[in-house]
Amino acid sequence: MKKPVMIEIDAAPSPAEAAPIEDMPAATEERLEGRAMQIATRLGARRSSGVTRFFWRALVALVGFLVSVALWRFIDGLFATHPILGWIGSALVLAFALGALLIAGREIAAFSRLARLDKVHKEVSEALATDDLNRARKVVNHVSGLYAARAEMEWPRARLKERFDEVLDTETLMGLAETELMAPLDAAARLEIEAAARTVATVTALVPLALADVVTALTANLRMIRRIAEIYGGRSGALGSIRLARTVMTHLVATGAVAAGDDLIETVTGGHLMTKISRRFGEGVINGALTARVGIAALEVCRPMPFRRLKKPRVTNLIGRSLTGVFGKKEA
Repeated sequence: MKKPVMIEIDAAPSPAEAAPIEDMPAATEERLEGRAMQIATRLGARRSSGVTRFFWRALVALVGFLVSVALWRFIDGLFATHPILGWIGSALVLAFALGALLIAGREIAAFSRLARLDKVHKEVSEALATDDLNRARKVVNHVSGLYAARAEMEWPRARLKERFDEVLDTETLMGLAETELMAPLDAAARLEIEAAARTVATVTALVPLALADVVTALTANLRMIRRIAEIYGGRSGALGSIRLARTVMTHLVATGAVAAGDDLIETVTGGHLMTKISRRFGEGVINGALTARVGIAALEVCRPMPFRRLKKPRVTNLIGRSLTGVFGKKEA
């Protein structure tokens, strides 16, 4: 009779001896990126190549030529068959041409206003760099003259005029002008930024339609940039608004201000808390925060004086005020 074979079984390790469970690698965690604003910003900053621009200009010229020839033949045919209709058609074509000229004149005037803002901004920087009091006085008069026709700026301009001759220092004079003239304009610009951030955040969080957040981000940011330009005296037309928006977006992309995963996401959302609560809610907050960042960049571009005496708005403050009452006071 064979003896039973004894198999030794190792004792199971105790919980104290078990290896610790490794946390999920940071690379696999789902991060909030603000996809709509990422796409909208890059679309706004993207510049077409020379070949593409040549193609579109040639296409516009060709279409314009063909339309002109077709109109000429059409009007000529009307004169040949029905002279009265020919005169009516000629009057309509002239009215259309007059409207096109008026629109072109408005666009030229808009570009002129934007160029004037750029010129005044450059004059302010040069006056501060040279520390020339006489030059600074001329520059302050130029800045004040930008708002001579606006009723809401009469009191700030009067306050500046009262103390204008008393100041004998360039830095103090520039600080006085910034405090009196820029403070009410900065407040109005902040309201525009908060409204745009609120719109983008709400649509992203509540509207599930595809590309709805991207379209909303584009339109809201273009409208915000245009309104900020109007506030600081650079009211722009359609082409001027596109050019101004491209300038702002290019600056943001070049400086990496809309890069995903920066400190803005951690500051506004508190790490990955928003992702765990609601993905769309978190995306809405991030898109709103990036919209506020675009607004701050537009404010710096359109403001005729740099920030020296007054503090530049912060994204966290703007997004906090804009979202209060939208998703709830505590969450905002």
